[in-house]
Amino acid sequence: MAVARALINRPAIIFCDEPTGNLDSQTGKEIIGLLKELNTQNKQTFVIVTHDEQIARMSHRIIQMQDGRLK
Repeated sequence: MAVARALINRPAIIFCDEPTGNLDSQTGKEIIGLLKELNTQNKQTFVIVTHDEQIARMSHRIIQMQDGRLK
């Protein structure tokens, strides 16, 4: 439901904090697939915060933080 609320008005930028954190791996893949599809079709930008390196590798760009600083 949170995903639907975040996307209903088609915002240009969507911030996602651990969007797959509480999901099983298959559902997580489906959610990331949906975000990638929306990025391509609707030209929406997704800023995803995650500790999951597999999710990060699916991104167009990765920015890492360590000790409160960008690496």
